[in-house]
Amino acid sequence: MRCHDCGKLVAANKAPEGSILFCPRCNNQIHYRFTNSIARTWALIITAAILIVPANLLPIMRVDFLGSQEYSTIMDGILYFFHSEEYGIGLIIFIASILVPLFKIIGMLLILLSIQFKWKTWLRHKAAMFRFIQFIGRWSMLDIFVIAVMSALVDFGSFTSTHTAHAATFFTAVVVCSMFAAMTFDPRLLWDS
Repeated sequence: MRCHDCGKLVAANKAPEGSILFCPRCNNQIHYRFTNSIARTWALIITAAILIVPANLLPIMRVDFLGSQEYSTIMDGILYFFHSEEYGIGLIIFIASILVPLFKIIGMLLILLSIQFKWKTWLRHKAAMFRFIQFIGRWSMLDIFVIAVMSALVDFGSFTSTHTAHAATFFTAVVVCSMFAAMTFDPRLLWDS
């Protein structure tokens, strides 16, 4: 067995059945599978799916310019870059902020549904999709990073400043929930049936 905390391989074939094993390196309990993997992943993905609605509909950033406040959503920022003919930046933000979170949620939903309904087709494709979801997960924080950098750099007192708005919290929660869903999911469950 592999320790889920430190990664050490432990020979578990000599242990009596039903016994509790501990890792010799980190002294944590070793088990064959993640406990309650399906239930935890379902809870996190459903939470992310619910939170993605306010994350995309509410304003994510507030710009104060000469005393007036202007709020903008993620889509407003994307459209601004497209209207400014900055297609590359607009496309990167669209992919990282809209498509990647949706792909992660839909992909994990498909994987979970295939386990629940015991769909035995396309197993290699689902496994590859899960590995891609794990890899791409960290790039979803691009919006939050951009807003944090802008808040730090664009602060000229009462002249102009930028601040995070309500959707930033929801968007961060979507990203964190989808990342934790990928971490708590046991991909071996795909192959059990």
